[in-house]
Amino acid sequence: MKKLWASRIVHTVLLFLLLSGVLYVRAQDSDWVRSIRYLAFDTYNQVWPRTPTDQVVIVDIDEKSLQDDHLGQWPWPRTDVAKLVDNLKAMDAKAIIFDMVFAEKDRTSPNSVLKNISSDVLMPEERSKIENLPDHDRVLANSIWTAGNVVTGFIWAETTDATRHLPSLSKPVVMAKGMEGFQRGLPGTPGVTSNIGILEDMAAGNGCFGVSPELDGIVRQVPLFFRISDKDGKGYVYPSLALEGLRVAIDPRISHKIRPLKANELKSLSPSYLLKVGDYNVPVDDGADFYVYYAPARMDRYISAWDVVQGTVPQEKIKNKIVLIGTSAGGLKDIRSTPLNLYIPGVEMHLNIIEQILQEKYLLRPQIVQGAEWIATGVVGLLIILIAPFIGAVSLGAVVVAIISMIFYTSVSMFHKGVLIDPVFPSLTIFIMFVLSSLMTYIRAEMERRAVKQAFGLYISPDYMKELTKNPDQLRLGGEIRDISVMFTDIRGFTTISEQLAPSELIQLMNEFLTPMSDLVMSNKGTIDKYMGDAMMAFWNAPMEDPDHARNACIAALAMNESLSPINERLAARAAEQGGKPITLRAGIGINSGPGAVGNMGSKQRFAYSVLGDTVNLASRLESQTKSYGVEILMGEETARAVPDFAILELDLLRVKGKTEPARIFTLLAKEKTEEFQNLERIHETMLRQYRARDFKKALATVEDCLKTETGRKLAAYYAMMKERMEDLMKFPLEGGWDGVYTAQSK
Repeated sequence: MKKLWASRIVHTVLLFLLLSGVLYVRAQDSDWVRSIRYLAFDTYNQVWPRTPTDQVVIVDIDEKSLQDDHLGQWPWPRTDVAKLVDNLKAMDAKAIIFDMVFAEKDRTSPNSVLKNISSDVLMPEERSKIENLPDHDRVLANSIWTAGNVVTGFIWAETTDATRHLPSLSKPVVMAKGMEGFQRGLPGTPGVTSNIGILEDMAAGNGCFGVSPELDGIVRQVPLFFRISDKDGKGYVYPSLALEGLRVAIDPRISHKIRPLKANELKSLSPSYLLKVGDYNVPVDDGADFYVYYAPARMDRYISAWDVVQGTVPQEKIKNKIVLIGTSAGGLKDIRSTPLNLYIPGVEMHLNIIEQILQEKYLLRPQIVQGAEWIATGVVGLLIILIAPFIGAVSLGAVVVAIISMIFYTSVSMFHKGVLIDPVFPSLTIFIMFVLSSLMTYIRAEMERRAVKQAFGLYISPDYMKELTKNPDQLRLGGEIRDISVMFTDIRGFTTISEQLAPSELIQLMNEFLTPMSDLVMSNKGTIDKYMGDAMMAFWNAPMEDPDHARNACIAALAMNESLSPINERLAARAAEQGGKPITLRAGIGINSGPGAVGNMGSKQRFAYSVLGDTVNLASRLESQTKSYGVEILMGEETARAVPDFAILELDLLRVKGKTEPARIFTLLAKEKTEEFQNLERIHETMLRQYRARDFKKALATVEDCLKTETGRKLAAYYAMMKERMEDLMKFPLEGGWDGVYTAQSK
């Protein structure tokens, strides 16, 4: 079970399932998903509200107008309402829009009052005079007809019982062919509460002022059109009150015209349809929802209805303006909530819609934006799942912060262009995926760390383990510059050997070679850096200080060569038993001393205690050159200087591959200088002087003298190589002079 929980695949699958669930929730677009989305949109509207205009005013049925000594309680006699209409028309109002319904006949009309008066109270002559008085509803209807620019409103009802008749349409909504799907997608209503017929028929326009607040009570979207069906089920499209009021203000003779956008009109973030009202082109999407971009409420745009009836309002406040008649009185229950105000007269909704269209400042949320949000959330969430195991929590956190910042920046930028992009849900999803991915990565890493800790001692030297125990801070990236000695060693002809053996035999052979080699390094205070197939890298003077690091490296190298004899004897005996051909192991060793960077190197996810630098590179090159020079050990000049009492011979001035400066290279033959070695040393140094002086004939003769010594015969391969080189130089002299430096042609 622990292995299952530590599995990266299991964690990835769990996170992928979680992401799929989140995307499914987003696709359902439930109420709570919309509510967190509106947090951003409301904030944008609050920080960057729309600038209001002076083209629309509100005639307010306010508390002042409702006072008993003024017009009194609502509803007022229709004659007072008629006087309101007459005065507004006289002041040249562009359109007069009623944000209310006159659903019942006026009970204050003379005939209505007369019905409640007993015949015994009035004389026949008096009753006759009252009967001949004008009906209040007809007075208002006549004022509406005379004005020619009055728009009445109706409201939806919960049941069909409230519907006495379908509202009249002064001008039907003109829809292009093939828009049946658009019509079916409009919000419908079971019934309507409309005006009495005499008022509705006289009006220049008629629109629905129904709004649907969100769950939090805030009105953010208002439908521009509604679908209402008759008793036979036939559907009719009606405009909103604000849209109808704007049409009448522009020209009562025109109609609302809706058509799909043409191919040359489509843009990447375009809605599906275009509504034309006079010269105004209003973008409309499926459902015809209009996102209201609110401006701050201004009380100077509110005019008391009492003042209008009294005729005390300056004409310039009304002239050439669209007039909405609504109420701010709390008792009339037309109070709404917006992102800018929790309590505001409902008539403000219509005012803001009209102003938006006049300013052509729309807030759009096309389907393509919603789809792009969903896809982007999924892609980024999946990216986090995939990269979380490979980068640290801090780095991943920085990436997530950058992505979320970019999302909000894009959302704000597009808001200023009139496009609503939700930054909250994608950002919240990305943050959740980051937290859970980081948590699962931490759990997996912790379980792996425990397993590694149990086997840690198998891979580092005991001295280093003790050093880490004393100072755990060393187990981090970084290091220091130290004088070190570095050794590289590998098996000669390993490729040929590996072709002769089965994989299991090859592994056994490598273990027999590397085990004693490793023991000799560690017993001489060295640290094994790594194994590379048949090769091994080791270094001295780190992590434990070793003043004699060069000497100890040389002692280990000599012992390693000596240890090959018993190994080869065992291999020969085993081959004899099996009737096979014996394998003889020979090793090449390169040693170099000098400064190097020592410490934990690698990445934050994986590192090792190692050394880097030019000293290391030269040691590696020297090991590979042992084959060319026919010796078992090659060392650099710094190492040779550290062991002057050892049997060492300088072999050449060599410019290794990848370097421009030549290096003096030496071979190590023994720990002590015997008399015979000293004799060879004198002859050998003479040969080198002659060689570098380009006296090749004498140098060739001196080589023969070297080969006459017992130690010199052990270096026969080296001297043969030198003879061949000098003979080539005699035949083909180098251009540009002779500096005694040989340039290696391979690493």
